Amino acid sequence: MVPANDGASPAPIDRSVLERMRSRFVGLRMFESAEIVEERLHLRVELADEYYPNDASARFEIRWYRNDDFNVHYQEKRQDGVWECRWDRHPNAHNSRDHFHPPPDASRRNAEDAEWPGDHRDVCCLVLGRIEERIETLWKRR
Repeated sequence: MVPANDGASPAPIDRSVLERMRSRFVGLRMFESAEIVEERLHLRVELADEYYPNDASARFEIRWYRNDDFNVHYQEKRQDGVWECRWDRHPNAHNSRDHFHPPPDASRRNAEDAEWPGDHRDVCCLVLGRIEERIETLWKRR
């Protein structure tokens, strides 16, 4: 059993969901790559650099569990630092099971209770919508 405050779920990773997600991301212009990483089994999706102004690189990593717990961690890197946020569903001691770790540092102390859809496709749509909003904001600041 996984402790309730380590950021993970007590259930095993659902590899078949990660594979289905991967197949949806592969080949789309917005994504440079989408690969299942065996170490701490997760899906890593690298976003295409041309979507970001000013030499930024971005990726997100997804861990989806068989009980529909999940972790989606988005991270941008640029010369002036890192900007990240995280969408989570898992047992924990700091918030409700569904919660969000806001940018710029996705810290636990600023986590907010939230409600996420149950289906992995709907969660991906929500996350991708927020990432697109972020990209638009970056271009407007340019």
